[in-house]
Amino acid sequence: MTALAGVAGQPIDHSLSPLIHGAWIAAAGLDADYRAFGPADEAGFAALAAEGRAGGLRGLNVTAPFKAAALAFADDVSETARLCGSANLLVFEGGRASADSTDGEGLMAALAEQAPDLVVAGRPVLILGAGGAARAAAAVLKASGADVRILNRTPARAEQLAADLGIEVAGPGALAAAALVVNALSVPPEIDMEALPDDAVLMDMTYRPLETPFLAAGRGRGLAVVDGLAMLIGQARPSFRALFGTEPPPVDVRALALAALGETA
Repeated sequence: MTALAGVAGQPIDHSLSPLIHGAWIAAAGLDADYRAFGPADEAGFAALAAEGRAGGLRGLNVTAPFKAAALAFADDVSETARLCGSANLLVFEGGRASADSTDGEGLMAALAEQAPDLVVAGRPVLILGAGGAARAAAAVLKASGADVRILNRTPARAEQLAADLGIEVAGPGALAAAALVVNALSVPPEIDMEALPDDAVLMDMTYRPLETPFLAAGRGRGLAVVDGLAMLIGQARPSFRALFGTEPPPVDVRALALAALGETA
């Protein structure tokens, strides 16, 4: 029986996950299919997840706006997902749904790949934003020993996230001390690039376009940058293992994704 999994979100047509997982499935020779699902609303997502719990799906990656709903739907929740307050992965087995978040793992994989000299342990890290993406980034970077600070246009949201995770809201001078700045906003942030240290690393969790205005400004300043596509692929690897019970084969999925995006390497 073909193992069916997929990614659920709205909108979903832009997702590269079917391309990435499909390439791994083909290379591994699995009897499996990975599709994009676009529920219209949370009720539609709940119906899709219930189909999984009933045995119709092996699992789902979950993207906006259903990550919080995925967490609420689950019978079992990993500590990582609990800290993030959302889940990007549901795995169905024996009539139960298990929730996890691989976003943090994807972030750390992206940093290791594109900024291999960066050490975050014991160093100040600044995260821009206070939503689910920022929460996932903050949780994994704190676990890696970083001194995490949150900067958000709405101070109350930053204060709530900081209180939940035991980190701090960024104060004056946060840019000047930052070893890493992670943009977890859906819009280009406005920060003073000249205030950053010369060895700071910039990361954007967005990958459309691949080089966002934030990364382009950092590159123009001479800083190392890490793109969101590296994070997308990084979070897909543990998802593939969880969904299909095997390691992703050595396929250059980045090249495939770049071609789909109309980008060059």
